[in-house]
Formats: sequence, C-alpha cells, structure tokens
Amino acid sequence: MSGGPPPDLLDRVFLARVVEPGDEKAGRWVREAGAGEVAARLREGGEPLPGVGATRWAGLLARARKAEPERDLALAREAGVRFVCPGGPEWPSQLDDLGDARPLGLWVRGRPSLRMWALRSVAVVGARACTEYGAHTAVTLAAGLAEHGWVVVSGGAYGVDGAAHRGALGAGGATVAVLACGVDRPYPRGHTELINRIAEQGLVIGELPPGDHPTPSRFVLRNRVIAALTRGTVVVEAAHRSGSLVTARAAQRLGRHTMGVPGPVTSALSAGVHELLRGEALLVTDAAEVVELVGAMGQLAPERRGPVLPRDLLPAATRRVLAALPARRAAVPEEVARGAQTTEDDAVARLYELRALGYVERHGDGWKLTRQAMVSLRGGRPGS
Repeated sequence: MSGGPPPDLLDRVFLARVVEPGDEKAGRWVREAGAGEVAARLREGGEPLPGVGATRWAGLLARARKAEPERDLALAREAGVRFVCPGGPEWPSQLDDLGDARPLGLWVRGRPSLRMWALRSVAVVGARACTEYGAHTAVTLAAGLAEHGWVVVSGGAYGVDGAAHRGALGAGGATVAVLACGVDRPYPRGHTELINRIAEQGLVIGELPPGDHPTPSRFVLRNRVIAALTRGTVVVEAAHRSGSLVTARAAQRLGRHTMGVPGPVTSALSAGVHELLRGEALLVTDAAEVVELVGAMGQLAPERRGPVLPRDLLPAATRRVLAALPARRAAVPEEVARGAQTTEDDAVARLYELRALGYVERHGDGWKLTRQAMVSLRGGRPGS
C-alpha cells in the first residue's frame, strides 16, 4: 500500500485470527477503544473486556496466545494476498454500513482495487443444488451485467454462485468471489481452478486469515459482506431455507436493492425467491432490468412488448368493428354497429375498409370474417 501500512495493521491482523467474523461485541470494543488497545488487552490476558463472560474470555485468550500476525502477513505475501484495513485507500466505505459487524479488515487476492470495483458491483447469488434453468439464468444474467460494465460478486460456491462467476468471466468481465475461509485455500475444492482464475482476472476476498477453514456460521456471516459490498443483490433460485436469502435480507436491512428471478411455481428451489418477491424484492428477468434499478438515472431497460400484428395498425374505431364480427357466421351491419358502439353508416364504411384490407367479405346482406382475419385475431396459425 502506498504511504506504508496503516499503524494498526498488525493489531487488526492479530484480531482477525482471534475474533470470529461479524462479532459485534468485538466490533464495539474496537470502535470505542481502538484495535491497538483491544489487541493489547488480549495479549496481556488481564481483566476481561466489557460484556464478555469468563468462559468466552478464556477462549479468546487461548486463540490470542497462538496468533502470529507477522507470520500471517508473510504467508499472505507469499500467496499474493494483501490485508486491507478500514479507512485505507482500498477500503470500500460502504462496508461501514455494517456498523459494529464491519469486518476488522479484508484479505484480498488479485490485482484490481477493491474499492474501485465495489463502487459498481451487483451480487448474484442462489441455490447450490440449482437446476439447469437456474444455472443458465445465472450465467446469462452475469454475462449481461459484465457487458454493461458491472462487477459480478458472489460466494464462489457450487450452483448459482459458480455459474455467475463463469458468466462474468466468459463475457470478459469483472467478478469478485467472497470466501468464508482463507483466500489462499480455495473452497470448495472442486472450484479450485475457478477461484484461481477469478484471482488472476478479478478478486478473491475474505475476512479469515491464511489457511483458515470454513464453518456453517462463517458461510452465513460471509453473506453480510456480499450484501454490504454491492449496490444490489439478485437471487436466482433459492429454497425457503437457502443461505442466499440471508444475503437478500441483509441487503434489505442495509437499504440495498433486492431482486429476484422468478421460477416455476412448482419448483421448491424457487419458493424462497417467490417469498422475497411477495415482500420488498423486485422481479427482474435480465441484466438490463437489474441495471435500471442499480444504475444511474436514465439507464432504463427497453420497453417489453409482444410482436406488432397487422390488426394493431388499424385505427381504434376500425378495430372495434372488426372485433364486433362473430367468429363463425355472417352479421348484418346493424348488429355490427351495436357491437362496435357506432352508427350503422359508420360500421358499413369501416366494413368496406376492412374488405379492402382482406379482413372481411360480403355474404348477401351480411359480413363475415375471412380466414386471414381469423388468423390475425388469434395471433397465430389457423386452428391455433
């Protein structure tokens, strides 16, 4: 880092080894007394810090005795990893919205600036055991976001996370993996190649020091970082108890945009998404709709509409006359006029106009739809 390391870097690296991610009590200690004072109290092993019981204090002291911040930094350097502190030039200030649950610091693997990339980023998360539909949607969505110049952030896991990372990389875009373990040890193992590729082309970040392993609670706490780091979170497939819903709800608490991609109503893997959509989350179907929400004013998604059919080009009054004709028999002008809510003379004039266009034909004193009109009115092929 330019200008030398922050004065409390070693203390924060020490605390990152001693304190679990998201520990709000420890965060309050650091906010009120400073990282140096908290680290000193833990090293000395004297009176417990405020609000901690004897058992937990003993556990923290046991961890503190084994902590070697200089060694952690040396191991990180060997792996091409740096430690980013709050308030430093690379620190994304939006993480401060987490309050006392803010990370003590982040281990960062990769060349780009985390702060700059996080300014224009979107989280794409979802089920690990996703369907083919979920994987396809995540790849397409992430590729579209990358093409729009947005950084795709996810958790590096199997399923939707991995698909989102691959979609962004495949489009030549930027992606960030937020891990629940040391960034020098990719997890899951089956994604080692993917996470190494992300580190080469993007960023791999995490709160845990080198070599640390993931646990269920660390996965849950990791999700708050994904939510806080990004402008919004998109959930692609999630069951009712999915961890990606934790990310979405954290995003809602932080005032970030929360979005969901709908799936089949019969799919349990979309039930959690549909629950979100019944609340404050917004429905999205592609990258343009996501960008409309998280982007700058005026970045609107294209208007969605079906194909323009020949009858759409008719004047409104003429369309009403056409619609007033029965489907399978002829009708006299008086009947057509009543259905179209117009005069008989006006109905006759518009029927002749429709005959010239091939929509109706004369049958004695009545008028009947042609085969062409039947197809047009159905919007498909004859018999559809």
